[in-house]
Amino acid sequence: LTPQRVALSSSREVVHGQRLCVLTHSYHHHRRRRHITTPPFPSLPFPAQPLVTMASKRRVCYYYDNEIGNYYYGQGHPMKPHRIRMTHKLLVSYDMFDKMEVFRPKKMSHVEMTRFHSDDYLNFLRLVNPDNMNDFASQLVRFNVGDDCPVFDGIYEFCQLSAGGSVGGAVRLNLGESDIAVNWGGGLHHAKKSEASGFCYVNDIVLAILELLKVHNRVLYIDIDIHHGDGVEEAFYTTDRVMCVSFHKFGDFFPGTGDLRVRCALSRAHAPTRSRYFYLR
Repeated sequence: LTPQRVALSSSREVVHGQRLCVLTHSYHHHRRRRHITTPPFPSLPFPAQPLVTMASKRRVCYYYDNEIGNYYYGQGHPMKPHRIRMTHKLLVSYDMFDKMEVFRPKKMSHVEMTRFHSDDYLNFLRLVNPDNMNDFASQLVRFNVGDDCPVFDGIYEFCQLSAGGSVGGAVRLNLGESDIAVNWGGGLHHAKKSEASGFCYVNDIVLAILELLKVHNRVLYIDIDIHHGDGVEEAFYTTDRVMCVSFHKFGDFFPGTGDLRVRCALSRAHAPTRSRYFYLR
């Protein structure tokens, strides 16, 4: 399967033969994650080239805003945007800027985010803050904002920056100005149309894929986070234009979806039609 473009929030390149696949994972997650290593490459039928040479030919755009690391979910919360700043400093230290085009993400507008999210949900995120949150008691419950997804100062602006980087990268892919787009502040794959979930409020990945679909007939989304990419899968569940491939732990584990046995049951129920879901043991 060689899609024209692969939506991504943060990327890892795996070269096999002459095909390049961009794997995505969300930056933000809190649970212990497995270290994924790539096995040795098999013998290739063409003259071998250094991987760095092959990768350097691809145009990479990188989105970062200095303010992203200042947002604070609260004391003891495992989601720490400051780590995005730490990652950025590593890129600076390794002189990687010379190999990328660096952009400051444009904050997505309210109207632009309603391409996926509901208007009342976004209005709530825009208005609520730690000082007035008691006035929004019923909406906190309705939109699942609380312990895992707390109210913090600048929550709406944080969402605007996160989504702006991913959608900005998708625009450059559509225009043919970049081959790879990187946004460490993105990957918030649990957010639903009208509900926060798993530290995620606005689903930048869904918004980026919708942008890619303006130009490309189909998009392959690959999620290698340890948690099931439920928000993205749910958003595109009824269309054949987006294929969601999620490699995750399932069972008694957040978010409680993406169980292998459930998908197999769906496949059997719809036989002999081909299932759009593929799970590997």
